[in-house]
Amino acid sequence: MTILESFLPAYLEEVVGDRFGRYSKYIIQDRAIPDVRDGLKPVQRRILYAMYDAGNTPDKSYRKSAKTVGDVMGNYHPHGDASIYEGMVRMAQPWKMGHPLIDGHGNWGSIDDDPAAAMRYTEARLSEIAMELLRDIEKRTVQFKDNFDNSTKEPVVLPARYPNLLVNGVSGISSGFATEIPPHNLREVIDACVALMDRPSMELDELMQILKGPDFPTGGIIMGSEGIKEAFRTGKGRIYLRARTEIETVRGGAQQIVVTEIPYQVVKSRLVTSMENIRLEKKIDGISVVRDESGRNGLRIVVELKKDADAQGILAYLFKKTDLQVTYNFNMVAIVNKTPKQMGVLEILRAYIDHQKEVITFRSRYELEKAEDRAHVLEGLAKALNILDEVIAAIKASKNRQDAQNNLVAQFGFTERQADAILTLQLYRLTNLEIHSIEKELKEVQKTIAYLRGILGSEKKLMNVIKEEMTGIRTKFGVDRRSDIQDEVEELKVNLEVMVAAEDVFVTLSSEGYIKRTSKLSFTRSGGELEKTGLKEGDYVRYLLEVNTLENLLIFTQKGQYYLLPVHQVPEYKWKENGTAIVNVIPIPKDDKIVNVIPIRTFEEQGKSLVFVTKKGQVKRTDLKEYMTNRSIGIVACKVGENDAVIDVKLSTNDQDIMLVTKQGMAIRFREDEVNPMGRAAAGVRGIQLKEDDEVISAEWIQGEEGELLVVSDLGYAKRSLILDYPVQGRGGKGIFTFEFKDGKRVKPNGAALVKAYTVKEELLLTAVLQSGERMSFSSEKTPIEQRKSTGRQVIAVAKTDLIADLLKID
Repeated sequence: MTILESFLPAYLEEVVGDRFGRYSKYIIQDRAIPDVRDGLKPVQRRILYAMYDAGNTPDKSYRKSAKTVGDVMGNYHPHGDASIYEGMVRMAQPWKMGHPLIDGHGNWGSIDDDPAAAMRYTEARLSEIAMELLRDIEKRTVQFKDNFDNSTKEPVVLPARYPNLLVNGVSGISSGFATEIPPHNLREVIDACVALMDRPSMELDELMQILKGPDFPTGGIIMGSEGIKEAFRTGKGRIYLRARTEIETVRGGAQQIVVTEIPYQVVKSRLVTSMENIRLEKKIDGISVVRDESGRNGLRIVVELKKDADAQGILAYLFKKTDLQVTYNFNMVAIVNKTPKQMGVLEILRAYIDHQKEVITFRSRYELEKAEDRAHVLEGLAKALNILDEVIAAIKASKNRQDAQNNLVAQFGFTERQADAILTLQLYRLTNLEIHSIEKELKEVQKTIAYLRGILGSEKKLMNVIKEEMTGIRTKFGVDRRSDIQDEVEELKVNLEVMVAAEDVFVTLSSEGYIKRTSKLSFTRSGGELEKTGLKEGDYVRYLLEVNTLENLLIFTQKGQYYLLPVHQVPEYKWKENGTAIVNVIPIPKDDKIVNVIPIRTFEEQGKSLVFVTKKGQVKRTDLKEYMTNRSIGIVACKVGENDAVIDVKLSTNDQDIMLVTKQGMAIRFREDEVNPMGRAAAGVRGIQLKEDDEVISAEWIQGEEGELLVVSDLGYAKRSLILDYPVQGRGGKGIFTFEFKDGKRVKPNGAALVKAYTVKEELLLTAVLQSGERMSFSSEKTPIEQRKSTGRQVIAVAKTDLIADLLKID
């Protein structure tokens, strides 16, 4: 047989699956997930046991951490020293553990995430409460197993005389499982445990009267009792953790926000940096200084505010945008019978109580065995002292020690154990006083035996022992609750006024889509002339808005989309700069075009609507409040049919007339309230019935009968006709003529289509943009007032090969 023939074929999927399965089993059971009984991961258990075994206890002096790490690595944990020391460091940090298990001496890191000094510099010993985890371990209370090289034994679990899993919490990530159990208050957990022993059928609601929720070593405020209840019931749930803050008034009437407790697992230095960045980047106006005043007297972060700043508003913003408030997600997973399991609090406590029953049972058996052995010896000694002369004679007649032992067993009926004790009896024990002390000790031992048999024979007595011993721990180590619990989760509402300084500004949007925000100061310094604004060659300003930074811009496109852009988010430029392409600010597709920009201060204004008019004569009216959004992407503003497009959107008060004017010179006037309010995504109703190849070019709002309608053709012919000449009709009709086109070989044409229409009550300045790029301005006063159906007069000299492409109104 060749070497190749001795190999068996194997599928990669099976090999990898098998190897990964074994690896997963290892890291779940032996690395990342704690045991439900003692609440410890294997590395933590090994560190504590190694320190205990080496006598590194609270009553002795501190010992170098490197020695402990070496012991753990050499005897129990054949992994990197860094991972062992990290485990040690965590157990020594009081801001991570409510009751640290290691008493550290030296630099063990800080809440600012400073690392601990190297293990060769730090010293440690077990803390007093850690001894309660190890108490009675030498009394066969827990199972031991061989270590990795079979050179010694290590405990499978610690006796854990208090429920450490809940008291100190744990977090860990393994393969397919993660765990996140918060710390709880020692007194509450022990009280809950005792109550559950008294009433095993206790419901969660009753238990939560005692164990109210987590209690974090860093304090803070816990919000959301429903989240706690869900987590206690299922093992999964969410709460909100908020820093403890206070608003103080200082000299001069200014205020400051003082933070004295921060959420669990938040790094203080990063929190201070994030608050300082908010100040530096001027994301909100009103913070003057952020200062960390923490020291020996505890944690203290001060946020000094400018005079007249809104302290509550700024605090709400900081809660929302920094780690002053965080979410905490429970995921209570622990190892139960070698299997990871997600559990609620009742299940965790029951598993712990079962463990304590075993611990006390095994301890009682061990102590009973020792007591019975001692009683047996004492009974032999008492009997020997009663017949002392015969015993001495028998010993003297013996050849050697073994013969003496055999003689005692044969002549007087002693057991070998008793005979051995008699032979080792010291002569001073033959005094009268010692004889009495032996009898007294025998009575004491017999009492102990009766007591231990009582425990082993009665579950009630067993439970009383557990309760009594746990209550002792509660009295000795219990601390007051550090975290307050608030039933409701406060909704954080941040007013825009807090984030943005109110300022009147100009916003310009050019024909080619360049947008900018300019302060009035920059406008004034640049000469205060609208025409001098920065533009690319051939570009021109289509929209010029005088707005406030607290307002929003609603930007509508011809495809029926809209975007909400807060004014303060429009990039700021000087008046003579071009600005930035609007696609850098909002995601408008290349094939879409803006048809209007409307500034809005509030969406809650009653009686305000947005009215949409499309090229094919559709009209739609929708309440303004329907357009409130927090999204920055395009949202449907109006449903647009095939080959149709929105030509205009107006903010309306619902009590005027609408005049639609078409390319072929038709016009219709109807009441705005003929268009019923519709949903945001509706398509609207017919406003005018169009001829073939005709389309709507303008929509104007009319109130009363004053003024004129100005129309301009593509060849520069214009005229005004009285509004009185346009009677109110029903919506959806064909309309009436508003312009007559000249047609004939010997007649000078006045245009093939209308470009725009405007209602005029006082002089308007208009600028015509020609297809050639040339621009010409004219006044509405230069246009004649004529009959509705008339041909107008040329007000702009348009060359034969040119046409008007666009018409702009200069405000």
